[in-house]
Amino acid sequence: MSRPLTPLALTVLRMLCGGPMHPYEMQQRIRDHAYDQAVKVTHGSLYHSVERLASAGLIEPLETAREGRRPERTVYAVTSAGRDAAHIRLAELLAKPVEEFPLFGTGLAFINLLPEAEVARQLRTRAIALEALLVGHRTINDSLRKRGLERYKLLDQEWSIDRFRGELEFVQNLADDLESGRLTWSGDAGITSCHSPDQHEHCTDYESRRNDEGAP
Repeated sequence: MSRPLTPLALTVLRMLCGGPMHPYEMQQRIRDHAYDQAVKVTHGSLYHSVERLASAGLIEPLETAREGRRPERTVYAVTSAGRDAAHIRLAELLAKPVEEFPLFGTGLAFINLLPEAEVARQLRTRAIALEALLVGHRTINDSLRKRGLERYKLLDQEWSIDRFRGELEFVQNLADDLESGRLTWSGDAGITSCHSPDQHEHCTDYESRRNDEGAP
């Protein structure tokens, strides 16, 4: 393949390095091992990735069989070229940091377009969502460990847990700083908000009314 292997293509090769199987079995095993927590997998995208890998000679069909009234299923195996491609791509992913542009970073870059009180409220909402994600990933990780999966098979889960924990701490501290007044942009002489002064005052009054009424 001329382009670098996609995460899903690498997942397919990883599954087939464990032995020949058909795409439906791949999908089940991906779910069983929680690889779908690290790679976005849909039924259609998996089959498309299998077809592309086969066209590139990185995997090959071994046999096509039918069980009862079920559709025909083609069993695939990884080729030597496929193993080499998987090894090269994995080494790249581990060794070379890639500068990504997460959407949260975009929000932080333009944070002064909103009044401080509004930003703090949105950050508190994000913190609740992060806490839920953290609990979910910890639950999955604990469940898989209890089923006997070795730690090295769950390192992506460990990384996700640490990442969510770090972001949660950052978001909570940032909201604290905004609510206490340690961080503010209200005195910025430049244009720091899309709101007119009247709208900014309206937003502040609106927040005060929501707090007085006990709104979430």
